[in-house]
Amino acid sequence: MFCKVYSAVVRGIAAELIEVEVDIKNGLPSFSLVGASASETREAKERVRVALENTGYVLPAKRITVNLSPADIKKEGTAFDLPVAIAVLTAFGHIPKENVKPYMMIGELCLDGQIKSVNGVLPMAIAAKESGLTGIVVPRQNQNEAQLMDDFKVYAPATLREAIDLLSGTTHIEKNPNTFCEKENGLQVSADLNTDELRNREDVAQSDEIRLHVCENGKNTLEYREKEEKRGHDFVDVCGQRLAKRGLEIAAAGMHNILLVGPPGSGKSLLANCMPSILPPLTKEESMEVSKIYSVAGKLNQVTSLIQRPPFQAPHHTVTEVALAGGGRNASPGLLSLSHRGVLFLDELPEFKRETIELLRQPLEEKHIVVSRKEATYTYPAGGIVVAAMNPCPCGYYPNRKRCTCTEAKIRRYINKISGPIVDRIDLCVETTEPVFSELQRGRMEECSADVRKRVLEARKRQKARFGREGYFNSDMNQEELSNYCCLREDTLKLMEQAFASMQLSARAFHRVLRLARTIADLEQEEHILEQHLTEALCYRLVNEKYWKA
Repeated sequence: MFCKVYSAVVRGIAAELIEVEVDIKNGLPSFSLVGASASETREAKERVRVALENTGYVLPAKRITVNLSPADIKKEGTAFDLPVAIAVLTAFGHIPKENVKPYMMIGELCLDGQIKSVNGVLPMAIAAKESGLTGIVVPRQNQNEAQLMDDFKVYAPATLREAIDLLSGTTHIEKNPNTFCEKENGLQVSADLNTDELRNREDVAQSDEIRLHVCENGKNTLEYREKEEKRGHDFVDVCGQRLAKRGLEIAAAGMHNILLVGPPGSGKSLLANCMPSILPPLTKEESMEVSKIYSVAGKLNQVTSLIQRPPFQAPHHTVTEVALAGGGRNASPGLLSLSHRGVLFLDELPEFKRETIELLRQPLEEKHIVVSRKEATYTYPAGGIVVAAMNPCPCGYYPNRKRCTCTEAKIRRYINKISGPIVDRIDLCVETTEPVFSELQRGRMEECSADVRKRVLEARKRQKARFGREGYFNSDMNQEELSNYCCLREDTLKLMEQAFASMQLSARAFHRVLRLARTIADLEQEEHILEQHLTEALCYRLVNEKYWKA
């Protein structure tokens, strides 16, 4: 007796199809699991055996062999419990083989037969659809996540018994509100739960987009609509600092990295926290890409699932290299990837370990990070905006010698914690100034983030029209695109030549200045890079001259 069921394994942020093969023969009773790598995967046979017994299925005294194919792919996690259990029951004839062929199955089993959630369901569902399967069986908690795929059946049983009944044909899936979820009139309707369970769920209580809804039949469901984001900090709350605001606007428009340098209390952290308020919502493609990363990391909201706002990550300076870059024993995306298409804010940059800062070299340049381990190599996206903030010296008040108490040696040592190659990869370096009393008294007379966001959105539309694709920005331009879209006229070419020599720019810095000037021109709705655009872009390199080349 032989049976094959489909499952999947996540590699990076993509998933690969895995065939769960079961063969049952006469012979000495045994339950063997081959083709598995990680210990938690090999332990699936014990969880499956006990879960089946507690569900009412005692395995006959047969020789059971389970193979996870291809065997050369490393398999981690507990997502194979459910497909192994279903494959075993199908091989014994409890479930018709034709009922399991078109579906992928994912889920961890508790010993009492409950099905627990697993990470990476979204990329697994994408892999299932791309492989031609018609549906997927997932844990109840992963239901909405899997349903982000259009025209794809999602079955979400809460227990092994429910899964068996559904696949054996005992229960009509479409008529069972506990195991089937569908979209109606733009609303996402959740599984049937009682009122207390709904109100006590943390993801419901903390969401501003979800409300409890009682249907006509008296059953409680959840529904939500896409609402205008509550953006928290706003530029209107920041008094003065026009140059820094301008720099953040340019960074948001072209997805450029930016460093804020200034004394303590000048508003660097507040400005960085305002950054999400000027970023446009994610496009559909970007939302799916970011949601896949959060799915693999196990950080998707169980109700709304789809991430539609640019993420914002602000780690403490004690963050480890693995937490920032990703990887670990069970490879998972790090903060660089969790801020993809959003913002990674590194406050007090010199306080980070030097090794941690140097990790940024490749992601700042290539917009992805490669994590190599003995058994596999994982590639994670890292295309977010890095916003860093730092004081110019240990006491924070250099070059104001009336307040700064640091020696030249201390200042050099502090500044040099940020290496030249890292600074060279940052597009904008902006100084924040000490607050002025008259500006603090102005109240809420500053420009609000909504107005800035409109200009950023218009600039991004110009980039989309230029490159002909979503999610590609001026900061991503290669050499050929720089030649095509950043051509300098005679006057600007002469200015660039003089600046290149006097500022001792590297080739990388030269190309970054061109990309930055292109973004400034887009904000000004200019087709060509003019002299004022190039001049402004060069000005954002002067802070490098002041602190790192002094």
